[in-house]
Amino acid sequence: MKYGIVIFPTKEIQDEANSYRKRYDPHYALIPPHITLKEAFEVEDQRIESLITELKRIANETEPFMININKVSTFAPITNTVYLKVEPRQELIDLYKKMHTGKFPDNQEYAFVPHITIAQKLPQDEYSDVYSSLSMKKIRFEDKIDRFQLMYQLENGSWTVYETFVFGKEYL
Repeated sequence: MKYGIVIFPTKEIQDEANSYRKRYDPHYALIPPHITLKEAFEVEDQRIESLITELKRIANETEPFMININKVSTFAPITNTVYLKVEPRQELIDLYKKMHTGKFPDNQEYAFVPHITIAQKLPQDEYSDVYSSLSMKKIRFEDKIDRFQLMYQLENGSWTVYETFVFGKEYL
């Protein structure tokens, strides 16, 4: 089965992201706005329990932390993706690193750039218009991060929560 690990921001941030995603992101209906900690990866059913044990350990060792989102940015010229830039914090970077070592497959394709996608797979002209207008918007969010989610992909391509892991919680 295909899994991924994400952080969902607060409803306020998700609403802001979705106000753009519904027009500019073909994945809008497949998954809510999120920060990806681990890209999609395949795991056999018998191995998922050992990964869940590891995720519980990671969550237990992690303290809640704040993130800041202060602007719109882009991955151009690599891709025509526009996103809300999450300021890198050591806690977020450490969490990402833990998802790519030990029992986890190291499927890191790109350098870690914390973000929430708001537009992707746009034709060049539309991308230019969307990015230039969104980059002028005042974006200011602060959010407390205290959990992450293990997601799995359904047959129709959409993603759903398999389990939520709360920081600092003693898992038995």
